[in-house]
Amino acid sequence: MSLQTEVTDLLGIQYPIIQGGMAWVAEYHLAAAVSEAGGLGLIGAASAPPEIVREQIRKVKELTDRPFGVNVMLMNPNAPEVAQVVVEEGVKVVTTGAGNPAAHMKLWKGAGVKVIPVVASVAMARMMEKAGADAVVAEGTESGGHIGSATTMTLVPQVVDAVKIPVIAAGGIGDGRGFAAAMMLGAKAVQMGTRFLVAKESIVHENYKERVIKAKDIDSEVTGRSTGHPIRVLRNHMTREYLKMEEDGVSLEELETLTLGSLRKAVMDGDVVNGSLMAGQIAGLVKKEQTCKEIIEEIMDEAAALLKG
Repeated sequence: MSLQTEVTDLLGIQYPIIQGGMAWVAEYHLAAAVSEAGGLGLIGAASAPPEIVREQIRKVKELTDRPFGVNVMLMNPNAPEVAQVVVEEGVKVVTTGAGNPAAHMKLWKGAGVKVIPVVASVAMARMMEKAGADAVVAEGTESGGHIGSATTMTLVPQVVDAVKIPVIAAGGIGDGRGFAAAMMLGAKAVQMGTRFLVAKESIVHENYKERVIKAKDIDSEVTGRSTGHPIRVLRNHMTREYLKMEEDGVSLEELETLTLGSLRKAVMDGDVVNGSLMAGQIAGLVKKEQTCKEIIEEIMDEAAALLKG
């Protein structure tokens, strides 16, 4: 089933499904596969050097001629260079996290780039709309990785009521039921990370994928609440250590030393003991590895049946 919404029209995509711009996970294989399957694939620029981002963009273009985007982490020191690379390479969609994209708006808008910031509050959504954003991703605390405090169920309808631009729901969405629920809340598309993390085209190490597939509903944990940078992960030896150190009031430097390179360890080396296994609360619902095409079609078919009803 094809479902036209303001977001599919805005981005020129077949289905209103966007893949999360997950650091280390969202690289060209995954982004191209999601786009080729009719969604919007994203390259997660994270803290990668601008030239690596350029290379990733070019590799996506070799694999698909469909629209795709880049997620720019604004607190990254080389964000201005990455913003420039996006324009030079003709990328038409950018999602942003960890900051305000206002500094790059003129550059992006001048190049016809659609800008979609990820927000965790109504105030931030309003600010982004005022800054010229084309849409916003309202991301609930159920998400994997860096999180806000409001749930998707409460955040999405409040953001929908507060802004005139389209709202994309994220956090805790992993199947057709979640998709249909997001539409009922007023969203015009969904963004998913955890479900695509275990896609066949995802380069994530098999050990990490297996932990997500075997996860139970209670297996996610939030570290870093005391630092003001909470992150949702699957619990393991590293999270237990981290939470104990947080409880003991150790310094931010010591906490950062513990987690340095831990996401790369999980994604690339398959270290599920000391790696950072970022995943949303929806992990308990994800039961199998499928291609991006199978994931998207299954979600859309399930949602179609529910929305008809």
